[in-house]
Amino acid sequence: MGTGGGSISLSTLGEALRASGTVLTTVSMRRVDPASGMGVFPVLREYGIEPLPNTAGCRTAAEALLTAQLGRDALETDWVKLEVVADDRTLLPDPVELLTAAEQLVADGFTVLPYTNDDPVLARRLAEVGCAAVMPLGSPIGTGLGIRNPDNIAMIVEEATVPVILDAGIGTASDASEAMELGCDGVLLASAVTGARDPVAMATAMRLAVEAGRLAFRAGRAPRRWYAQASSPPVV
Repeated sequence: MGTGGGSISLSTLGEALRASGTVLTTVSMRRVDPASGMGVFPVLREYGIEPLPNTAGCRTAAEALLTAQLGRDALETDWVKLEVVADDRTLLPDPVELLTAAEQLVADGFTVLPYTNDDPVLARRLAEVGCAAVMPLGSPIGTGLGIRNPDNIAMIVEEATVPVILDAGIGTASDASEAMELGCDGVLLASAVTGARDPVAMATAMRLAVEAGRLAFRAGRAPRRWYAQASSPPVV
């Protein structure tokens, strides 16, 4: 679970993070000051949740590289969630700048977790350059539209050589469950919780949905059929 996407109090955010069961949360390095000792960091320390620096708001590979380096210095971690968006209206990843940034960050020793489009080819290229995971969107950030192209997510999962984390677009618990049923290894969400009427209850629902979706994926869905099939054998 991330820390952005809403205007809830820090105490409610802390309770929601704990209810979600997360051990890692994204923190935008362009919007917080770790040196101040204020804001979300005391909450994370209280609940034992590790911050994951995020390059949210970056438009170019150069901006992302600088922001990641600042995050590494401030939070003493080589892990980074890489975001390079094309514009403020869609917040969709810029594939050219994203791939360039990923290559440079991997070369600089970072463990890179890139937010990407639901494009199987781009996801494959990101894995090939050394990213530790790929994080395709379900739909644009903050829309809550769920998974708009489940076929592409399934293709990314099928070809993946690294973990797949669905990132962005989750609006409610059934979206999280669907992602896990498609075979994703996890989900990242924020506004679905921080924008809910009861953020702590929604965080709890998300945790349960992720667990249920993963169990369903492992169990294996019954085959779909075009025509009915009697569930009981015929009497002879």
